[in-house]
Amino acid sequence: MGVFVLVQKYDIPDLPPDYDFETVAIYKALAEASRHLAEVKGKASSIPNQGILIDTLSLQEAMASSEIENIVTTHDELFKGDVFPEGLATGPAKEVSLYRDSLRRGFDQLNQRGGLITNKTLIEMFQILKSRNDGFRKTPGTALASEKGGEIVYVPPQKPEEIEALMKALESFVNEPELSDLDPLVKMAIIHHQFESIHPFPDGNGRIGRILNVLYLTKMGLLDIPILYLSREINITKPEYYRLLQSVREEGNWEEWVIYLLDAISRTSQATLEIIEGIKIQMSEYKHRIRGEFSFYSQDLINNLFRHPYTRIEYLQNDIGVSRQTAAKYLDSLAEAGFVKKHKEGKDNYYINLALVELLMRISSKS
Repeated sequence: MGVFVLVQKYDIPDLPPDYDFETVAIYKALAEASRHLAEVKGKASSIPNQGILIDTLSLQEAMASSEIENIVTTHDELFKGDVFPEGLATGPAKEVSLYRDSLRRGFDQLNQRGGLITNKTLIEMFQILKSRNDGFRKTPGTALASEKGGEIVYVPPQKPEEIEALMKALESFVNEPELSDLDPLVKMAIIHHQFESIHPFPDGNGRIGRILNVLYLTKMGLLDIPILYLSREINITKPEYYRLLQSVREEGNWEEWVIYLLDAISRTSQATLEIIEGIKIQMSEYKHRIRGEFSFYSQDLINNLFRHPYTRIEYLQNDIGVSRQTAAKYLDSLAEAGFVKKHKEGKDNYYINLALVELLMRISSKS
């Protein structure tokens, strides 16, 4: 005989929720998160090419966010897939690369659509992430199970017209500041919970919801570029993340949920600062050493080595405007001097910035 579990219906609230978010505990966590986030924004601007941080950190985020969904790959597989995308037909590294592509599309659309995060953008990101051409859920049957035991703990809205209406209201809340004077970081926590509770897509809601977090921070000017990714912190505290999502639905426990995400912002900001500082120091060391040892030094060369943890001849050829033969000569010279390590994949060579990869692996492995 089957076991039937009674799931309490959660009435998804109007936005903003009818709750007093102005508590001492929230204000305290908010002050910490705001301070750390402002420091990230300031430090990031000191990197000469912002694309370095977007590309490097988006790979880290893609890996961590996918791990939450039990899609696990290694740094080597991920970075190698970045230089040889033609080899990523299937598998975890392919899924991770699609997350990164989805994030990039979201940021591009944020800029192209006048700072708006639209449902059209979310659907485009979903289509890239899942390699499909549909959008919001049209058929019933979606239910969320617990991490342990697999019993159903939450049933999101089932009717397509209800999903459409709720997502339209969420889109307005995201883009119309006059609807709420709450601090943007508190609003981000509300938006994330609302999105995950609506669960609008047939699959990939967790990953799209985590991209929405950083796009919203960028939209609100708290970051210039989307480089603060909460997935690593959520991974470390995954049971607590899911417990608090459900606690809001069952008990209206908004305060604990908001504080959890604010604390996650603080801790993630500190880890991000460590990466930014590490990249800045390494770039400075490479700049002075390469400029002192080689006549072909240029800032574009340095940018290439740090924008691509694994680089290849074609990348350098395009970035600094030289022939393939010259680019190969430069990279081989840098490998001989220990700046990069040369590897072979089939008929092609690729070059690893070992110092950068070690930094990224060290920070990502901290718990």
